Amino acid sequence: RPVKEGTGRTVCYELIPLDELGRPRVDVLASLSGIFRDSFANVVDLLDDMFERAAVADESPDMNYIKKHAMELEAGGTERPAARLFSNPPGDYGSMVNEVIGNGDWDESEALGEIWKGRNAYSYGRKEGGGGTRSGTARPEILDKLLSTTERVVQEIDSVEYGLTDIQEYYANTGALKKAAENRKEVDSSTGKAKKVAISVIEAFGVASDDSSKILVKDVEDVLRMEYRSKFLNPKWRDAMLEQGSGGAYEVSQRMTAMVGWAATADVDNFVFDQAAERYALDEDVARKLQQSNPEAFKNVVRRLLEASGRGMWDADEETIEELKSLYADADDLVEQVASSFG
Repeated sequence: RPVKEGTGRTVCYELIPLDELGRPRVDVLASLSGIFRDSFANVVDLLDDMFERAAVADESPDMNYIKKHAMELEAGGTERPAARLFSNPPGDYGSMVNEVIGNGDWDESEALGEIWKGRNAYSYGRKEGGGGTRSGTARPEILDKLLSTTERVVQEIDSVEYGLTDIQEYYANTGALKKAAENRKEVDSSTGKAKKVAISVIEAFGVASDDSSKILVKDVEDVLRMEYRSKFLNPKWRDAMLEQGSGGAYEVSQRMTAMVGWAATADVDNFVFDQAAERYALDEDVARKLQQSNPEAFKNVVRRLLEASGRGMWDADEETIEELKSLYADADDLVEQVASSFG
């Protein structure tokens, strides 16, 4: 909990005693965006100091998993075993997973997790970087250890305007982190697949209806269903985007790409793809308006539906797929015609 001076400024975070905490001290991998890393360096330092103290606290490792994992890393010769704040290389931003999803240059979803890991292997804090500059240190062995013990990813949403399905960065970071952790799990003999890592979503602006002091925690699957039903699959939202012309068509296209990103890193229900196809591609009037306002955006909508089917994300019937292939061929021809008219 924060310790503040007279002015209200937080000077450090003190460890809550275990008897007051009432449970073991949980280990945490903190994934920082490049913007947070650079804008709140003082907070990064305070958090780093907190983890360092937790790793050497006079507590049993069985009740302090930060200490337990730090001891295991130290025994293996790892430097700075209490490092817990990870981000992109100094001066760099983004996981690049959204770029890979965007160009379709990937085979298995496991690869997306490894791309995320490779882009977030730098540790930050008071004891990182030299020469008086704030910089990180590549510590992939610590990140690998933390990912192997990750059982749940927690994502906060602090905006009522943009949700998980609206922008590419959520699946490219939260979803890809999930895949990176799952890549390091043992295979479940009953399913033949690696153990799943859950994602919990906290909406900072939402509280429980029966107690305003309680913060709602939701499973990512429920949040995705709610967002798709209330926005992307909602005819009112679709029609509002169509009225915006080229910009609205672009927004539709971007959300379709993000849907493939979420399907690759988490789970998207089959009905979402079914209804997306019905509302944006197979509806002749809607398809015509999208093509007229932004031919490239409509082509991407159809492309993502075909991609989802091809990658096993969407179980669609043959008739639907054949219709989409025909639409894609027509859309591709139209894009070429438009391009040649400016050539």
